[in-house]
Amino acid sequence: MTITQIRAFTLAATLGSFTAAAEYMGLTQPTVSELVKKIEDAYSITLFVRGGRRLVLTTAGQTLLPWAKRLLDAELGADSALTALNTGEGGTVSFGILQNASYYFLSDLATVFHKSYPNVRVRLVGQNSFEVADAVRNGELEAGLLCLPIPADGLQILPLMRHEIVWASANPERCEKAMAITDIPKEPLILYDAHHGWNDPTRHQLAQLAQLHGVTLEPKMEVESVDAAVSLVASGLGDTIVPKAVAQSETFPSQVYTTRLEEPIYDTFALVQRSNWELSPMASHLADLAVKMLTSNDAGLGEVLHSRMKSPMAAAEA
Repeated sequence: MTITQIRAFTLAATLGSFTAAAEYMGLTQPTVSELVKKIEDAYSITLFVRGGRRLVLTTAGQTLLPWAKRLLDAELGADSALTALNTGEGGTVSFGILQNASYYFLSDLATVFHKSYPNVRVRLVGQNSFEVADAVRNGELEAGLLCLPIPADGLQILPLMRHEIVWASANPERCEKAMAITDIPKEPLILYDAHHGWNDPTRHQLAQLAQLHGVTLEPKMEVESVDAAVSLVASGLGDTIVPKAVAQSETFPSQVYTTRLEEPIYDTFALVQRSNWELSPMASHLADLAVKMLTSNDAGLGEVLHSRMKSPMAAAEA
């Protein structure tokens, strides 16, 4: 059965004739009659007693009618939900966000979006880049911001900008010149993102660089957040790597010094969505807003690689 067949049957049963149902649907009477007959033929049943001035439901027709109404209600509900999501009058948008969003001017993303679309529910999920990539790939999130590199299968990736990673130490002598990868093991190493370890994009780059130089890096301490790592460094327990944005933030400890890596590595931020998948209008608007906040407020801390084209909705509102 098709929705059109169900609609023809329901209207004929409700209005009492194929002619009335045809007028309501904008079809001819024979067309509506044929739509109903296709259901009858498919199940070898009769839905109406024909011949009188008004159609009368058979037992089979009475059995089908409540289910037909449920199907049409579901269709109407689905249509209303999607229309609301397209117009900003309802629905939910799910978006992956960088774990350290506050360092990248994204703390107010939900607030700014909510001011424009107060009736849209927003799920901003802060995760490691690998988790964001998996969630987008699996359809749990519509899109997200993350750091490269990540496995690219099933994803459309748009690099946006990059921030240099710097060395951080409470020992000023360690920061008098650029840090060589071969000199890193001379002090205890503290690293963040303990859960994902060397799979974390930033740590992965550091490990690759060390491997090229025949150096083995074994962290003395591993913690989950960059703030925790910096706090341990400030206590003199070891050195770490941090994004430049973190090092230049107002909360960065004054007793922690920084220097560049002799061979630079970068956090490269990218917008990801599923391959061959068009974002919903609200998700596209949220993505545009996130990219704008990330790249416009950077104040020279990073290098912009690409500014995402505005979605038709965002362009119309500009």
